[in-house]
Amino acid sequence: MIVFEMNKEKKSQKEKVLRMAKVVGTRGRIFYGNVIKKFPNRIVIEFDRSVYITKYERFMKKKTKLHARIPQGMEVEVGDYVKVQECRPLSKIIHFIALEVVKGESDVQEKKVK
Repeated sequence: MIVFEMNKEKKSQKEKVLRMAKVVGTRGRIFYGNVIKKFPNRIVIEFDRSVYITKYERFMKKKTKLHARIPQGMEVEVGDYVKVQECRPLSKIIHFIALEVVKGESDVQEKKVK
């Protein structure tokens, strides 16, 4: 019974986030990254990508930071692994909206311990 209620809460939370995404109108690219900073209405995520350098014929790792809006009703903490999608420019630096938390910080820490 309790598990059913928790699933119901998660579904309702996802519905709220999806409604917010529809209001803003998501489009374009989807990225996954770790939250490194959290503000009241936005988060900063960071992820690695490989860039090929033709001169040296090798790959180099680069880090990319993106600012994303947090929809109302969504709980995000520093260290979470989140999914963000491109949307229209919401401010000078915010061009993405957070869709869901893929893994929480506690999930990541448990895997490191094991």
